Amino acid sequence: MDIAALVRDVPDFPKAGIVYKDITPVLSDAAALRWIVEQIAERYRGKIDAVVGIESRGFIVGAPVAYELGVGLVVARKPGKLPYHTNSVTYDLEYGTDSLEMHVDAIEPGARVLIVDDLLATGGTARATSDLVLKLGAEIVECAFIIELGFLGGCERLAPLGAYALLRYD
Repeated sequence: MDIAALVRDVPDFPKAGIVYKDITPVLSDAAALRWIVEQIAERYRGKIDAVVGIESRGFIVGAPVAYELGVGLVVARKPGKLPYHTNSVTYDLEYGTDSLEMHVDAIEPGARVLIVDDLLATGGTARATSDLVLKLGAEIVECAFIIELGFLGGCERLAPLGAYALLRYD
């Protein structure tokens, strides 16, 4: 499946100088979405207990992967979006700072977790999510993405965690 042909480049979004990799055309293509879910699910079948989806496109990918694997979906959300007690972490983005939260009881200690998002850039968001997961005593099996922007060094920032991407831009 050539998902690269469906990715749309949007120049100067969210600010000047950034070329945003828009996956909405990929997600709206039924065959491409099915292929993405199947590829990710097959890699982790029998190896994880939960999928953590990162707000917000990580929910879109994480939910069907969790369903396919027969495991639950845990969400890492922007501040103030979760109704129960949360842990929080603030992190750097390639274009600013942000924060994420996760319920304090979202994952059982010792659970094997897959973190899922649409794109790995500098690794800040995935690293912040991994900090939240580790704070709950879970084991991170790997982080999976549709796209990796290799030239931004996200894999290095995530080390020693493993990162897997279906599509890489160098």
